[in-house]
Order: sequence, then C-alpha cells, then structure tokens
Amino acid sequence: MDALPPMEMASPAPLAPTEPGVGITLPWLATQLVPSPELATGDGATRFGVRWQVTPLLWSWGIHRGLSPWRFFVVEPLVRVAGSVELFATPEYLWYGSSFADGWIVRGGVRSYFPLVEHGEYLSVSVGASDFVFAGKSAAAYEAGAYVLFGTVGLQVTVSPTAAASPVETIATLRIRYF
Repeated sequence: MDALPPMEMASPAPLAPTEPGVGITLPWLATQLVPSPELATGDGATRFGVRWQVTPLLWSWGIHRGLSPWRFFVVEPLVRVAGSVELFATPEYLWYGSSFADGWIVRGGVRSYFPLVEHGEYLSVSVGASDFVFAGKSAAAYEAGAYVLFGTVGLQVTVSPTAAASPVETIATLRIRYF
C-alpha cells in the first residue's frame, strides 16, 4: 500500500493591522460634553470647577507600527496611554467672582503620556505645559497626571508658578474620560 503524501498545511497569512474606523458620532460627542470635576486653590481659598478637553492632534509612538500614529479629535484610549504626545485645549469653569463670565479659563498646551504597567492599560502617567487666560490675565502652567482603567480615570495636578495666576495657583482635576 502506498503511503499518502503528507498533507501540506498552508500557513495562515499574518493578520495585517487595520486602521480603526473611528470618527465623530453623536453618542461620542454627547459624552464629550460631560466635564471632569476639579478643585482650584489660590489666594487662600478653594474653588470648585469643571474641565472639558479637546485633543485636535495626537501622535502615538506606542501603537503597532502598521497603523497611523496620528489622531485628530477622536483618540482611542489605548493609543493615548501607550505613549503619545498631544496638543490640547481645555475650557474650564470655576465658581469665582460675581458674574458667570468671571469664572472661565481657556487653556492650550502640549502633554505627553508614558505607559508604566501593561502598555499603559493599568497605569500611565503624563507631563505637560500650558498657557491659560483667566480673569483677563495670561499665565503659564505645568502639570503631571496618573491614569488607571485604560486611561478612563485619572488625577491631574496643574501648578502655575506665576503671580498672574494667584487665584488658580494649583488645580487638581479628577479626569474622567468617555471615549
């Protein structure tokens, strides 16, 4: 009896990474309207506030090389916490002053994220710098943050060493991100 030739097993083709189909949708936009709470200290007082974030541009070095490292406005959590640098804008509101208009802060800056545990999924940190306008004065600020749960929950501390920022010398923000 002739032996049958061994069957040749076709090796599976490696799966090529595919670009995610992310984009601005109504549910995503609705969740971006939910602010993160913050406490600001300065001038011997503590004030409550809220902060939103917009990321118009992000470049990630921590994702698969076959994917585009660039993201515009919509950023997947793992792309951010795996290692990235972003330009950001954060409108903030503090309960300060006698009128509603007195409490607005407009901030723009740059921030970098670094993964610490499991590619940043369990723990990542960030450092950043920004310029902001509050009560008609412009000032610089520096920040550091730590994030858990795939980057959805974190604590950011923003410090402004300039005298122009005296009402908001230090701001601690509980970052809650809905992606």
